[in-house]
Amino acid sequence: YLEATELGDDSIGTYTVTITVTDVSGNISTCSATVNVNDPNPPTAVCQDVTIYLDGNGQAGITAADIDGGSFDNTGIASISASQTAFDCSDLGPNGVVLNVSDDAGSSDFCIAIVTVLDTIAPVALCQNITVGLDVNGAVSIAAAQVDGGSSDNCGTDLLTYTIDQTTFTTAGSYTVQLTVTDASGNSSSCTATVTVQDDAPPT
Repeated sequence: YLEATELGDDSIGTYTVTITVTDVSGNISTCSATVNVNDPNPPTAVCQDVTIYLDGNGQAGITAADIDGGSFDNTGIASISASQTAFDCSDLGPNGVVLNVSDDAGSSDFCIAIVTVLDTIAPVALCQNITVGLDVNGAVSIAAAQVDGGSSDNCGTDLLTYTIDQTTFTTAGSYTVQLTVTDASGNSSSCTATVTVQDDAPPT
């Protein structure tokens, strides 16, 4: 008969085993053999979608574990990794991220998780007062950017839009206008500025 040590599923590797042969008279002989134990079954990658939020610096991050939805393997998972873990304002919206799962035998599987990046931080509206003069027709119009005093946002100012509640003036005086600053995600904030209108045109 043959005697050898039984190896379990978690004993992947190369082993030297001793084979003992015994006949009916009790004579014994042994030899050694090399046994290669492989795992033909790859792991199963399971993903889960997540939503993350940009911080005040326009940054957000995940780990591979955040998008792992319960990946498994018959001998145990050796490692998991994500194709992207750092996100910024250029990643707003849904992003496909690959989750790679490997086992001890070097087999691997992957799945794709949707990482949705949101910006819920409103811009900081900063106003400045201005003085303008009526033209020869007795009117003056201003743009919203003229009363912006350096508004800012965690995703920068390139995509900010500016609106004011009054743009045209026909009488000299002081007026309070409201500036609304809106970012690319629809977050907005407001401030007020004083527009001083002067009659600088001489009579004819």
